[in-house]
Amino acid sequence: MLYTVLLPAAGSGKRMGAGQNKLFLELRKIPILIHTLRAFEQDPKCHQIVLAVKKEEQAFIEELLVKHRISKVAAITEGGAERQHSVYACLKASPTNGIVLVHDAARPFIRQEVIHRLVQTAEEFGAAVAAVRAKDTVKKVENGIIQETVDRESLWIIQTPQAFRYDVLEKAERMAEKEGFLGTDEAMLVERQGEQVHIVESTYDNLKMTTQEDLLFGEVILTKREQEEQ
Repeated sequence: MLYTVLLPAAGSGKRMGAGQNKLFLELRKIPILIHTLRAFEQDPKCHQIVLAVKKEEQAFIEELLVKHRISKVAAITEGGAERQHSVYACLKASPTNGIVLVHDAARPFIRQEVIHRLVQTAEEFGAAVAAVRAKDTVKKVENGIIQETVDRESLWIIQTPQAFRYDVLEKAERMAEKEGFLGTDEAMLVERQGEQVHIVESTYDNLKMTTQEDLLFGEVILTKREQEEQ
C-alpha cells in the first residue's frame, strides 16, 4: 500500500548549536534533510512527501530539492510555533486519505523494512509507531532521590516514523487544536482519543541528529551501511 509522509522541518535545532537549521548540516557533503528525504524518495511505496518549513527557508529548501533530484515533494507548507502545529499544517496540505507517516526530518537512517511494517500495521490497526527496547536501567526519581527501579522489560524508546490511517490522525490533531492540548508526539494525541497504538520494532541506528556528537555517530552509520551493501 502506498503512503504519504509528513516531514516537519521548521525547527531551530538549538541543542546542535550550529547557528542555523541543523537540517542543513552535512553528512558526507549532503545535508541531513536530503539524506532523510532520500529514504522516502527511493521507496517505491512512498507516494508523496509533504514538508513544513520556515517561510524564510523555503526558497533555499526548494533549491536543495532541485539540486538533489527530490521529486516526491507534493506540497510545502509553513511550519508552526511547535512541532505539533507543523504536523497539522502538513496534514491539512496533504492530498490523501490513506496511510500517513509522520517522521522527524532529522532522522536520516530509517530503514525501508521498518517503514513497510509500520504501514502494514497502521493499515490493519489504525496506528503504529517505531520504537526500540530500552537498554539501560531506568529509575523514578523525586527530589534527587530514587523512588523505584522501573521494570525495563516493559519500556520502549519511541522513534519516528509514526504511522496512522488519515482519519485517525486528522481527528486527533483536530481535537488537540480545539482543546488547546500540546502533546509530545502524534501517538500521544491519538492515545487521547482512545485509540490503541501498536509498536513496530525499529533499529538503534534510527538516530535523531540532535547534538554535535550525533554527527560523528552519523558518519559511522553511513560507513556501516556502505559496508553492508558491498
